[in-house]
Amino acid sequence: MTGSTAINLRGAHTALVTPMKDSGEIDYDGFRRLIQFQITEGIDGIVPLGTTGECPTLDEDEEEKLIEIAVKEAGGKIPVIVGSGSNDTKHMVQYVERAKRLGGDAALVVTPYYNRPNDDGLLRHFEAAAKVGIPIIVYNIASRTGRNIPTPLMKEIAKIPGIAGVKESSGDLNQMGDVINEITAPLKSSDNRFWVLSGDDSFILALTALGGDGVISTISNLFPAKVKALAKAALEGKFDEARSLHYELLPFMKAAFIETNPAPIKQALNWAGLPAGPARLPIGKLTPASEAILKKAMTDLGIKIR
Repeated sequence: MTGSTAINLRGAHTALVTPMKDSGEIDYDGFRRLIQFQITEGIDGIVPLGTTGECPTLDEDEEEKLIEIAVKEAGGKIPVIVGSGSNDTKHMVQYVERAKRLGGDAALVVTPYYNRPNDDGLLRHFEAAAKVGIPIIVYNIASRTGRNIPTPLMKEIAKIPGIAGVKESSGDLNQMGDVINEITAPLKSSDNRFWVLSGDDSFILALTALGGDGVISTISNLFPAKVKALAKAALEGKFDEARSLHYELLPFMKAAFIETNPAPIKQALNWAGLPAGPARLPIGKLTPASEAILKKAMTDLGIKIR
């Protein structure tokens, strides 16, 4: 079983929003500002073009420019993990090749959605991604794709040279534990590594306590320093500190997903005075009831609503 040592994924990484103007155009200057905010706050990595970045609504020219900006602004100080998924293997390979060509440090490749491939197809899909020659992070999120990757199949995927790890968003803590225990743990003393990152903010503490490596976070768009502190404390076994941070952030973790991501986090960023703008259709505005819950979660954390 071989993983990839080409990238260190330990810690907290932000699934960046894509800021928009009211006209619907991308706010590229705002994107630069968000990345600098992340770096200043000490985040361990950034992930453009993910679900939180509204990748399904972006055209290819927009995506290329966002990757170029992310790589330039990161300046080698933190890794840039580029969302590169598609439910068509040919297109996915093109997106992974683009991530490599434009200087990304790794590619995040989601389980193909809608067509729900069988095990053989899924294995070959990730083999094709890994052949490009950039570390591949598997993104397992059945709630959006309709297809979970069970642990036995993840073991086979982890054997593919160049597969660096998984963003685990299955919502199943037992499965996460199995992946860590059966895939990651045996590799920790070797030259290879299979990283396991939580795709859900509310699982940071639990996943790292089980031996996972951190998180690809949504709420760190607004709270990068706090999310990093939570992941760091848990990774260092400082569980009293980690537990305190978990419960401090938990109401906002819940509020950030009260409606479909990224509508809540973009509204929170707007209220905090950071560039986000509206989400593109088909993601609409929050209801007044959701806004009230989100505002309370923010003000309880000391954020002034602007």
